[in-house]
Amino acid sequence: MYRRISALAVTAAVAGGVLFAALPAQAATTSVARQSVAAGGGISVNIDELRQQSADLKAKAARLDHEGEHEAAQRARAQANALDKRIQAYLDAEENMS
Repeated sequence: MYRRISALAVTAAVAGGVLFAALPAQAATTSVARQSVAAGGGISVNIDELRQQSADLKAKAARLDHEGEHEAAQRARAQANALDKRIQAYLDAEENMS
């Protein structure tokens, strides 16, 4: 019985310690993120570089299609589309800020 109680006490202490350690870290991250947004901290993004990467991926997809590697071409196209969506999101965010 004595061992069972001590094992339960250790388990509860470990679980409490994990919760205690995890919750403040998540709360601090969230509050820091809010502060940076509230302070007007911005992100610098080179849109031209992202567009060039997208164009390179589209060219790679065309080359892979020509070589018969259609699955790889589809993946490259998906990456290019994701970059295009990210570029558009950056542009929309910039437009909404002003």
